Amino acid sequence: MESWELIARELVRETVMRYVHLVDAGRIDELLELFAEDATLEAGERPPARGGAAIRALFLDTQTRLAAATTRPLIRHHVSSLEVDVLGPASATARSYFLAITERGPDHWGRYRDRLVHVDGRWLFQHRRVRTDGSAAASAFR
Repeated sequence: MESWELIARELVRETVMRYVHLVDAGRIDELLELFAEDATLEAGERPPARGGAAIRALFLDTQTRLAAATTRPLIRHHVSSLEVDVLGPASATARSYFLAITERGPDHWGRYRDRLVHVDGRWLFQHRRVRTDGSAAASAFR
C-alpha cells in the first residue's frame, strides 16, 4: 500500500466522522460542504435527494421531524465498523454501521454505504445511502 492511499483512507474516515458531528449539531451549511456538487443522498423510503438544494431540504425535514417527536431535539449518532476501500486517487467507497440515540435512548440503527470523490484536496460524498435496519417502538423516525 502506498502512502497516498493511507492518507486517502484517513481523509475518507475524517469525512464520515465529520458528517456525524455536523448532523448531530444541526450545522446544515457545513454539512452540505461534505457533499459533491452533484451528490445524491438516499435516506429511508424517501425519494433520493439529488444536489445541494434537495439534500438541504432532506436535512431540514429531518430536523423538523426530530423536534416534533422529542421534548429536546438532541440526537447523537455513533458510527462503527468503518471500512474504506480506496479505488484510485480520486475514488473511494466506505461502509459502516450507525446507532442513533435520542433523549429516549437508542432510537434507530442501520448502515451507511458511501461513494466518495476527491475534489480540490477534499474527499466528498458523491453518493450516500442510509439504510435503517431497526428502530425503537417510540422512535422519532418510524
